Amino acid sequence: MAGTDEDTVAAADDALYVLTAVLLTPAKFPSVLGDDYPEACAALGLPPLADGYGLVLGQDGDGARWTVVVDDVSLVAVAVASWDCGMEYDLSPDERTVVAALPGWPLAVAVAAPGVPAPHDPDPESADRPVLSPPDTTVWGPAQRRLGADEIALQWAQWREQVDDAKFPVAGGKSGSGSADAREGDDTGTVDAGEGDTGALDDHEGDTGAVEAQEGDTGADEGAESGVAQAAGTGSSGRGSVRRVLAEARAYVDTPPPLGRVRSSFAPGGARTLRADGPGWSLVARTDDIAFVLLDDEPGEVVPVGRGPSLPGLLEALDKMAVRPS
Repeated sequence: MAGTDEDTVAAADDALYVLTAVLLTPAKFPSVLGDDYPEACAALGLPPLADGYGLVLGQDGDGARWTVVVDDVSLVAVAVASWDCGMEYDLSPDERTVVAALPGWPLAVAVAAPGVPAPHDPDPESADRPVLSPPDTTVWGPAQRRLGADEIALQWAQWREQVDDAKFPVAGGKSGSGSADAREGDDTGTVDAGEGDTGALDDHEGDTGAVEAQEGDTGADEGAESGVAQAAGTGSSGRGSVRRVLAEARAYVDTPPPLGRVRSSFAPGGARTLRADGPGWSLVARTDDIAFVLLDDEPGEVVPVGRGPSLPGLLEALDKMAVRPS
């Protein structure tokens, strides 16, 4: 949600007409920028301070794009929360809170300030560093994979209703083992994420097959044919990829990853929404339900992972060590 056209803040040698703002903290950061908080900070050339930052995106009087980094995180959090509720909020950080004025925008912004030229990169002479630009999400890769996971977390109910629990293998094996493996089975059906320039995942109708987290090799029952792609996890390499993701997520419990790799947020019914990322993968789960896995090497595919005897313990352990919003 954009700020009002009266919102301004000092940026470089001109005033900034504020368009929007986002948080850059260990618990909440634009995941399109990286798998964890330090990686997202590095994308902007910022040190990963424990308290984080607020990013204020806007245009100067000439229409040039600027990102103003402030250390008044609470102010930006209040502004974002107000805009999310449809309320106006005058975001005008004190100049003393400004950490840096970065040329360009690290994220795509669909609005523009009225009464100034269209958004464009600043004059090279006014920028003392490379101009920021949004990651490429027109092709499947880490940025689009993370955006896809964001979409699933935001639209959990819509994605969950596509998964037919009857397609999960019947539970078996040892319970309470904490293993992140899954059982050998038939080919894994998946929800098709689709491909597009927005990075969002397309909904598809039809039942889905899935992987169930249990001890042994990874596998699943075959998904229904109608409306459901079956690329990810259909062969031994796909099953191995899901098995690797779950094993790497389990390893986070014993060896904490970089800050922000595992995050926990509110979910209905007293549950938590878990988000974990790693090299080439993203996992979204509800602590009282199943998980979804996205992989860099499986373009556009979303693999559901059933609870089985092992996933509940894994999710509980991840939730205990996850970063939470303050």
